[in-house]
Amino acid sequence: MSTENALKPIIVPIDLGDRAYDIEIAPDVLDRLGGILTEKFPGARFGVVTDLNVEKNQWARLQKSLEAHGLNYALISIPPGENAKSMARLDSVVFALLKEKLERNDIVLAFGGGVIGDLAGFAAAIMRRGMDFVQIPTSLLAQVDSSVGGKTGVNSPHGKNLIGAFHQPRFVAADLGVLETLSERHFRAGYAEVVKYGLIDDEEFFFWLEENQPEIFAGGPARAEAIARACRAKARVVVADEREMGQRALLNLGHTFGHALESATGYSDRLIHGEGVAIGMALAHRFSTKLGLSNAQDDARVVAHLKKAGLPTNLSDIPGDLPPTADLLDLIAQDKKVSRGALTFILTKGIGKAFIEKNVNPDQVFEFLNEERQK
Repeated sequence: MSTENALKPIIVPIDLGDRAYDIEIAPDVLDRLGGILTEKFPGARFGVVTDLNVEKNQWARLQKSLEAHGLNYALISIPPGENAKSMARLDSVVFALLKEKLERNDIVLAFGGGVIGDLAGFAAAIMRRGMDFVQIPTSLLAQVDSSVGGKTGVNSPHGKNLIGAFHQPRFVAADLGVLETLSERHFRAGYAEVVKYGLIDDEEFFFWLEENQPEIFAGGPARAEAIARACRAKARVVVADEREMGQRALLNLGHTFGHALESATGYSDRLIHGEGVAIGMALAHRFSTKLGLSNAQDDARVVAHLKKAGLPTNLSDIPGDLPPTADLLDLIAQDKKVSRGALTFILTKGIGKAFIEKNVNPDQVFEFLNEERQK
C-alpha cells in the first residue's frame, strides 16, 4: 500500500437499510467536514459536544471548517476523563443543548474520544425523543470501536455502560491527523481494540499486525489500513447483529474482565479503557487455556504482541491495590452479557477463534482470578 493511496479517503459503509451511514477515514476529513455537513444536513444547526483537551488541541480545525461554510453551531465543552460518563454530566449536556434551543432536526456533533462519543450520542438519543448525531472520533480507540455501531451510554456505580441506548450516528468522520496529538499511552490503549479484531475471527489480521505494528505506531500507511480493516470488521458484525442479541457479543472479547477492572479502579487514570481490554484479552486467553479450550502457545503469542505494543497483560500491571476477588466477581456479574444471573464470557479456542460461552461456573472464575493475582 503506497503512501499516496494511504492519503486518499477510505469509505467504510455500514449497511443498516434506512439507517445506513459511512465511515470516512482520511488525514483531512476534519478540514472538509463543514462541506460534508452542509451537503448532508442543509439548514441544520449543530451542537458540538467536546472536552477541554480536544477543544485545546483540535477545535480550531473544526471551527474553521464550520465557519467557512457559514454553519451555525454551539460549543459545549466538558472536563475530560471517564468520570464524565455519568448521569450528572449527561444532565448538564442535555441542559446545555436545550438552552441553545437546538431543535429535533438539528445535529449533535460528538467531537472527542470514546467518552464523548458515548455521552453525546446518548444525549442525542434522548433529546426531544431522538436527535441525529455525527461521530467525530479523536482517539484511535474511538475510531476503530466506540464511534461505530450505535452503542451510546454512561456508567453507573454498579458497572460500566449499564445506562444507555442503541442510537446509530448519521456519519463518522475518522480524521487520521488528530491522532498525532494523542499521548503515547492513549494511542497504545486504542491499539488494544485493533488487536481485538484479529483475535476474534481473523488470525491473518493478527499476523499482519505482528508484522506491521511498528509502522502503525510510527504513522505510516499501515495505520490507515489497520483502522480501515478494524472498521470493516466491526461493520460486518454490527450489520449482522445490530442490537447484540447474538454474535455481536464477540466484540466484547476482553471486556468482561476489563470492565470489571475499570470499575474496580474507579474509572480513574490508574487504568484506561484500552489497557483494561488488553489485560482482559490476556486473561480471556489464559482462562480459556485453564478450561482446556485453548493452548499456552497461543496465549504466549498474544501476550507477547500486547507487551511489544507497550500494553499491560497482568493484574499486577495495574497500579495500586485491587478489591478482594469476591468483589471483582460481583462486578463481573453486573456485565451486560449476564443472562438471568448466569455468567457469559467471550472465550477462545486460539487466535482468531473466539466464541460465546454461557453458564460459566463462577467458582472457576474465582479460582482463576486468585491464581492471576499471584503473578
